Amino acid sequence: MPMLPLHDANPRLYIRVHYVTIGLVIVNVGVFVAMSLLTAAQSYDVVLAHSVIPARLFEGQQLPEALNAVSPLMSLITYQFLHGGWAHLIFNIIFLWIFGDNIEDALGHSRFFLFFLICGAIGGLVHCLVDTTDMTPVIGASGSISGILGAYLLLYPRARLLVLLFMFIPIRLPAMLVIGTFFAQDLLWAATNSPAALGVAVWSHIGGFLTGVFLVYYMRRPGIHLFQRSPHPKDRQR
Repeated sequence: MPMLPLHDANPRLYIRVHYVTIGLVIVNVGVFVAMSLLTAAQSYDVVLAHSVIPARLFEGQQLPEALNAVSPLMSLITYQFLHGGWAHLIFNIIFLWIFGDNIEDALGHSRFFLFFLICGAIGGLVHCLVDTTDMTPVIGASGSISGILGAYLLLYPRARLLVLLFMFIPIRLPAMLVIGTFFAQDLLWAATNSPAALGVAVWSHIGGFLTGVFLVYYMRRPGIHLFQRSPHPKDRQR
């Protein structure tokens, strides 16, 4: 069921400015713009040097000396800030913007930043474990953002989301349905090796999502409870 989230009716309780989320958006967009100014060959070299490559991480495969900008372990961090095209970037930024502020609110600024990096790193690691001999570079913040979705589902499953159903029908749906649909799709694609997932690191999504569910349980503020009901827009008018 194709859908695109546009807005969530879920006010922040602890922070006024979600500056870590804003900063992550700026950094991802900034890196993408900077990459677009390079030649195709230069851009490819940057991607190769900073992406996650399973065989490099687990099989000891080496890159050319000039491309050893970061260690294989550090690539689990750097790959999160690279994207393969405008569609890849914009889709991730939309999800980060809509859901990131509430998780930053629930965790606090510094813990949210750490949460983001850990979800992305473990998501990349899970992807690599599926085929440790693969030499295909993996980039993108999808594992990190899947972690945010997992945390959001655990904290605010009944939050109302405005989504575009089939990409043109606006409708409000509970977060449980929207996020659950995305996760179920990843599970289905991974289980069936679906051609629809070609070029999509679904195991990174799954690993990041489950990491987010686990981490938010321990990293959330003491006053943040699980399975909360965020106010419906009409509720705030009463």
